[in-house]
Amino acid sequence: MKTLPILCSIAALLLVSCAAPIQRRIEKNPKIYSALTDHQKSLVQHGEIEEGMTKEAVFLSWGSPDRVSSGSRQGKAYERWSYAGYNAVHRTQIGFGVGYSGVGYSGYRGRHSYAHADPFLYTAPSIDYVPFEAAKAEFINGKVTAWSVAQ
Repeated sequence: MKTLPILCSIAALLLVSCAAPIQRRIEKNPKIYSALTDHQKSLVQHGEIEEGMTKEAVFLSWGSPDRVSSGSRQGKAYERWSYAGYNAVHRTQIGFGVGYSGVGYSGYRGRHSYAHADPFLYTAPSIDYVPFEAAKAEFINGKVTAWSVAQ
């Protein structure tokens, strides 16, 4: 039963190490976090954003974007941060193969070798992950003007 405490310790370390990416970003960027209002700090801690937040605050809350694009809307330059999500797509692959047989027995003459092709049809399940835009934030003059999260 000495292994139970060890396993519990390992599990606790794994949970702590992967449970708080937001907290790690906050710890690495204390100046950005301390400049936020109390309301924005609460949003960041919950992984949320709102209009008026800075790019730095969005980074603390959502992390680095997967794609950055820029454009113009009504004569104003804007920047868009996109965050990817992934949908699992289950499918079955169907294929045709040929296998070879080898040794056999033939009556009283005993063992002999032969080779012939055995065709077969096979199926194999697979999972592909298809990316989609899970969230986006748009900025004008470094402030969030619009954002959305896929449902």
